[in-house]
Amino acid sequence: MENDFIDYNNGIPEGETLTKVSGMYKDWFLDYASYVILERAIPDISDGLKPVQRRILHSMKELDDGRYNKVANIVGHTMQYHPHGDASIAYSIVQIGQKNLLIDVQGNWGNIFTGDRAAASRYIEARLSKFAIEVVFSPKITDWQVSYDGRKKEPINLPIKFPLLLTQGAEGIAVGLSTKVLPHNFNELISASISYLKGRNTKVYPDFLTGGIIDVQNYNDGIRGGKIRVRARISKLNKNTLIISEIPFNTNTTTIIDSILKANEKGKIKIKKIEDNTSSKVEILVHLPTGVSLDKMIDALYAFTSCEISISPMGCIIINSKPNFIGISDMLRISTDSTVSILKKELEYKLNEFKEKWHFSSLERMFIENKIYRLIENEETWEGVISSIENGLKPHISKLNREITQDDLMKLTEIRIKRISRFDINKAKEKIKELEVEISNINRNIKNLIEYAIEYFLKLKKDYGELYPRKTEIRIFDDVDAKKVVVRNLKLFVNREEGFVGTSMRKDEYVCDCSDIDDIIAFTRTGKMKVFKVDGKVFIDKNILHVAVFKKKDDRTIYNLVYRDGKKGISYIKRFPVSGITRDRLYDLTQGKNESEIVYFSANSNGEAEIISVVLRNTSKIKKTKWDLDFADLQIKGRKAKGNIVTKNNILRIELKQKGFSTLKPRKIWFDPTVLRMNIDDRGVLLGDFRGDDKLLLIEDNGLTKVTSPDLNYHFESKPLVIEKWSINRPVTVIYYDLNKRKYFIKRCLVENLNKAYNVIPENCNLFFLTTIARPVLEIEFSVSKGKSLPNIIINAEEFISIKGFKAIGNQLSTKKIKKIKVIEELEYKEQDLSPLEDLKVDNLEVIEDDKKQITLDL
Repeated sequence: MENDFIDYNNGIPEGETLTKVSGMYKDWFLDYASYVILERAIPDISDGLKPVQRRILHSMKELDDGRYNKVANIVGHTMQYHPHGDASIAYSIVQIGQKNLLIDVQGNWGNIFTGDRAAASRYIEARLSKFAIEVVFSPKITDWQVSYDGRKKEPINLPIKFPLLLTQGAEGIAVGLSTKVLPHNFNELISASISYLKGRNTKVYPDFLTGGIIDVQNYNDGIRGGKIRVRARISKLNKNTLIISEIPFNTNTTTIIDSILKANEKGKIKIKKIEDNTSSKVEILVHLPTGVSLDKMIDALYAFTSCEISISPMGCIIINSKPNFIGISDMLRISTDSTVSILKKELEYKLNEFKEKWHFSSLERMFIENKIYRLIENEETWEGVISSIENGLKPHISKLNREITQDDLMKLTEIRIKRISRFDINKAKEKIKELEVEISNINRNIKNLIEYAIEYFLKLKKDYGELYPRKTEIRIFDDVDAKKVVVRNLKLFVNREEGFVGTSMRKDEYVCDCSDIDDIIAFTRTGKMKVFKVDGKVFIDKNILHVAVFKKKDDRTIYNLVYRDGKKGISYIKRFPVSGITRDRLYDLTQGKNESEIVYFSANSNGEAEIISVVLRNTSKIKKTKWDLDFADLQIKGRKAKGNIVTKNNILRIELKQKGFSTLKPRKIWFDPTVLRMNIDDRGVLLGDFRGDDKLLLIEDNGLTKVTSPDLNYHFESKPLVIEKWSINRPVTVIYYDLNKRKYFIKRCLVENLNKAYNVIPENCNLFFLTTIARPVLEIEFSVSKGKSLPNIIINAEEFISIKGFKAIGNQLSTKKIKKIKVIEELEYKEQDLSPLEDLKVDNLEVIEDDKKQITLDL
């Protein structure tokens, strides 16, 4: 134990010594760390580039002749500036080329969707893009430094006139810190820069080449500590197949497929097979077994695979040779200010050039127009020639903007006789005036620098914006409850008499399927209840009455029971739900007396209330030994409630007389257009009160119609045209354009429940207008044709056309081009006014006055 003694005064174990590092070792690590941070891993805010990227672009500019160069040649040329291996240079070139902004590529440059690598650098070619040539380089205002071996000059920073760092993004790991700046959309960054120059703030959010969907609620301006969630785009191909068409950033089809297969092996999801048809676009087909819900499987893929990932940005960049942690807004502000500064320098340099041209053009005109060149004919010395020219110009120098220098005089002597003989005074004056106009324009741009910068950004957007549309959709995500979507891959068993529940008890009674992340609820005859994690074998208590998978926060599952308080006590009846509990705690549903017992129990998933018959033991003192009790007469209370008295006498048995109906209020369902999901949490638009058999009407903007149960797991790929509670006798009014006949048609039809989606308009037609208002009066506005405008017409849809089947073509409405249709009046709707088709079964006559939707489509 003596060797383990530590002297806490100096922190060194007894018997050991501390040797301090000195000399070269003292500084080497700090020098190395600084070099890696500044010269390799972290981009500079000035141009948004790492040193290797900057040197690659500089080398490509030196090699640029408009034609493609072998990447191997570019790598070799770059090695004159970059003191590292060729592999890192080639890797960086491929990374830049795959972002499709600065480099035009030719050959096999790999695939960002599949993760396939690019071909060897000797096989692929590259050249600078037009955008790079226009935006990245301006040698005359570039600051230069000597390369690492002293043989060449390289730019300290490239004068990039664009927020390149935010467009391409950046990742790097240095010593003690790292950076992860996510890429953003080209057009949105330009718009944000313009807004900043106008004194307004605009937020920008990431945009990835791989597409997908992102939730940016916690992006926090890209500052460390923020987070975004990225999802693959998954849609339904057919009733047994899902298609993944876009994938999250920093993933590829290989990692996605591997994660799906791994989740399948673990039993979290259940798939039949998976196909990867990805080439220039992502296409992963996930085939599901018959009977598997597509909507739940989509949620399961998000919950258990790489189809959903979280990304934490880290905005670390170099500012004035020091690493700094800043947000996206500050990066954009600094970049925009830098662009304005560079534009000013370019204007000032250009202004000086034009002033010099004007100065010499004016000198040349004076020299020739006043025939000063004749003064040098008799001069025998060089000094005399210069002196005679200088003296000849003196009467005219007041017209110049600066003094005449020796260089000016030297240039005048270099003018050839041929030029003097052909000198045209009018052309000279015209040239000087053109230069003066240019100088004036440049001065105006310098004076109005912000407006000039805005025009510059708008030009970039006009020239290149169409090439870079947003690919990643921004949407708020609903959290996926893994317990609701996980595949029930285990079987649950119970030994009621001995009181054991588990998944390994295969010889005992089968209860249900479950998963390894489920909770289980169990009730015993002695009035005990327990919720516990699923396991191989768990002891609850002897004489188990009921076992099931427990749903947290479930207030619609109601338990009905009758219990005896003590050995010969009073019997009570009560109803209660079980929502919040502590796992593995044994709860008592009786009053806690010894030998209490549950004499009747039922679990009802939708709050059903049955009628029971109570039979007492026959004694001479009891006149009435049997009567009925209806659980619907009881209020639903908490599990701790005592309950109502049934009898003080001994109960012989309780019989189920009649199954009950739900006593719960209809469930209110909302649709949240932000997350494109239905919910019961009062978010979004109220769709109505839904009972067990009520249906939901969905109509897409292409006329595709479906009647379905209001499943909260349903996935909407886009906001539907109509989403409301379905009424079998309420017609829809549809106006569509027939592309073959070039006419507009109107029809009114009832929406049928066919258990499948169908279209309310014929093939090769475009839906123009649709409303679920039962008796609409419509105003139709026509487009101007051949300079003539047609008056609006008003029609009562009910009088114009009768209700027909959804397959009917309808009546012709117009051959003129319609501009707009709107509902101007809603006639009173009474269910009996409408006669359903004979082939439809009327089983639900319901009027929902509040559920009125109308859609107007403008041409």
